[in-house]
Order: sequence, then structure tokens, then C-alpha cells
Amino acid sequence: MKRLILTRHAKSSWDDPLTPDHDRPLNERGRAAAADLGQWLASRGYVPGQVLCSDAARTRKTWAGIAPALPATPVLELKPSLYHAGPDVMLAVLRHATDDTVMMIGHNPGIAEFATRLVAHAPVNPEFSRYPTGATLVVDFVASSWADVGYGQGVVDDFIVPREIMA
Repeated sequence: MKRLILTRHAKSSWDDPLTPDHDRPLNERGRAAAADLGQWLASRGYVPGQVLCSDAARTRKTWAGIAPALPATPVLELKPSLYHAGPDVMLAVLRHATDDTVMMIGHNPGIAEFATRLVAHAPVNPEFSRYPTGATLVVDFVASSWADVGYGQGVVDDFIVPREIMA
């Protein structure tokens, strides 16, 4: 069994229009959402052993907000190829994962399409197809290796968007 926790970065800041897209930080709402996501993941036992994260500032900061709530610190791997990656690139990166429970943090529009393609049946949540900032899908695969995981094989365990859990 393999489990993927697929998270879109939290809300980023547009305060400085001269900041390059890759370097945009999270805004206050995004920082709060990341912390709440960490609490939500920990409370449900969704704890990754490996994190595959785009190297953009907003994905790294999302992880930095999530991590303190988790009972263990997994291996973080920054993956430049996940920056604005499409579904096929995301799947290729995932297929090289090494832990049974992996978190991937990325960007739209690729992450929404990736999530849609992965699952056999979409969750009953109107936000799933939009995959707003902070959206997190927990999906399980019956596979002995990530290399064997493909589209349409995932069974949804959970799906949440930050506004559903923010304190």
C-alpha cells in the first residue's frame, strides 16, 4: 500500500509586484492555513515519511508551516521539476519516491489535473476540480512500488481545503 498526500501551496503574497513568481512568499492567510493543515494532517495520522516539494518559495514555506505539527520530521526533497509541473512530470517524480507515505507540494494548474487523473473516483467536494490554494488530497494505491502507480488507480481517503478547517 502506498499513500500520497497531495498539497497545493498555501495562499501566496502579491504585495510586491516586482517579486519574481518563483520567489513569492506566503501571505498571512497562507501561513495560518499551512499551520492548520499541519494540525489537520497530524490529527488524522496522515504523516509523510518523505516530502517532494517544488523549490519555489511558496511551496517551501507551505511545508515549513505544516512540518511543526507533525510528530516526525520526514525527509524533504526540493524538486525544481515540480515548479509549475504538469501531471506527467508530477507522476514521473512520484514514481521515484522511496517511502510508503509521500507528500507532494506543488502548483496549479498541474496539481489539479494530476489529482483528477490519479483517482478512480473524485471526492464529493465542489472544490476538488478547482484545487484552491492549500487543497490537500490523501489518496491510497494498492501497489508495492511507486513505480507501479498510474492514473485512475487511486482511492480517495480524504480531501480538504483550508477554509474548512481554519480556526
